[in-house]
Amino acid sequence: MIRVILPAHLRTLARVNGEVKVEVKGKATQRAVLDALETSYPALRGTIRDQVTLERRAFVRFFACEQDLSQDSPDEPLPGPVAAGTEPFMIVGAMAGG
Repeated sequence: MIRVILPAHLRTLARVNGEVKVEVKGKATQRAVLDALETSYPALRGTIRDQVTLERRAFVRFFACEQDLSQDSPDEPLPGPVAAGTEPFMIVGAMAGG
């Protein structure tokens, strides 16, 4: 199971409290986690990544193990502790403006 921490507005949309857990079949990658998340919580489709291109939305960032994974390939394996479920995969709404 992969632990996922969502920002408050996405937790509200998905109607969950705290972190969520998703099961990923095969390699634990950003794409696999997001696919599982959108399957488990259909209200999140299109909020984290574009529904057609599946590209990350501009003001959404991904973090794990104190690393910004936002620019990594969506098919690159996630860090071992995330895949093992000991560390969370964090989805963060980026701040913009002044």
